[in-house]
Amino acid sequence: MKKQTLIAAALLTASFGFAQKKELKTAEKALKDNNYAEAKAALSQAGSMMGSMDDKLKSKYHLLSAQAFYANGNGSDADVTKAIEMLNGVGSDDAKDAQALKETMVKKFLEKGNEHYEAKKYGMAALNFEKIYRVFPQDTVFLYNAAISADIAQETDKAIGYYNELKNVGYTGIETEYYAFNTETNQEEKLNSQSERDLYLRSGKYIKPTDKKTESKRPEIVKRIAQLYVAQGKDDMAIQAIKEARAQNPKDVNLIITEANLYYKLEDVARYKQLTEEAIQLDPNNADLFYNLGVISADAGDVENAETYYKKTLEINPNYINAKMNLAALILSGEQAIIDQMNSLGSSAADNKKYDELKEQRLGLYRKSIPYLEGVLNQEPDNIAAIKTLNSMYSAIGEDAKAKEMKAKMDALEN
Repeated sequence: MKKQTLIAAALLTASFGFAQKKELKTAEKALKDNNYAEAKAALSQAGSMMGSMDDKLKSKYHLLSAQAFYANGNGSDADVTKAIEMLNGVGSDDAKDAQALKETMVKKFLEKGNEHYEAKKYGMAALNFEKIYRVFPQDTVFLYNAAISADIAQETDKAIGYYNELKNVGYTGIETEYYAFNTETNQEEKLNSQSERDLYLRSGKYIKPTDKKTESKRPEIVKRIAQLYVAQGKDDMAIQAIKEARAQNPKDVNLIITEANLYYKLEDVARYKQLTEEAIQLDPNNADLFYNLGVISADAGDVENAETYYKKTLEINPNYINAKMNLAALILSGEQAIIDQMNSLGSSAADNKKYDELKEQRLGLYRKSIPYLEGVLNQEPDNIAAIKTLNSMYSAIGEDAKAKEMKAKMDALEN
């Protein structure tokens, strides 16, 4: 009984093998006629018998499936992705044909990718660059190109996915550049390749060959992951990514600022200030950093430090309009307390004397703030907020001609 079962099984296997070969031949013939639908139908039948295929038939099945789904470049995006997956199952028996198909596919993907990129269709470019990488995973530069393209296209989830994959495969983007000294120009020149440089060296016109390594792109990749998480509002993931990025590049000012801004968003002002001050140590001429410290100091009611930071901003960049506006507003913020005191006074001689003193303090604030608002108008002649404020202050300090000028400007803009 046991022997009969073995014979039956052998007959069944032979039957399956015949059916598999028949379906594969049908698919192969359909492919020659460019009948991809028929080929896929036959391969679907053959695929249902995959478990009983030997390695040679499996290899052939995967190759024919790749060809059918690719459809000579006319397959849908999903079908082309399937074709690339199928190529991974091709064995040594069909390696030559698989390599030829891969090269054909990559040439087409590269043409489309470059074409879409030039046309600023960055999302489509990313898909084609990614496909090149899926066909030849050793060409990680195309995964990098896909990440950059998706990033420009603001396809954030895809960009993060590509960047994370680059990080996980250890991509650095470090390349060797080939230099030699041109004896005619007395300058070092970068040449396209080592072979080109060797040719130039043999001519005798170039000497002193030098190899140089480009900087690693890994810190920038990790930083961009963090920035994209911040943009998505995924704060926990952003913090983790920033920690990793800063571990690789602790002195990257932009990364420190990104981290600072994240903590500001999380309302951790103390940490924000600490990080901003850290960034200033590395970039002491960054007017934006001082301006930001001015803003948070003003918000905290720390008028003295806010004024110091705004003045430092203008010291670095005299044309920083927002610093001028904020500094004028900061100075005038002391006006209300003076007005309250003035309104609380009586009519005694002492009160009248105090009133005059407070009035002079108030006018002093005006005189102190006026130069900053005048600076704003020099840069933005139609800044209505500055015009209205100056109009009031000029009138108060007796600058009637200037007040009249501001009133004319105000009327012209509002009518």
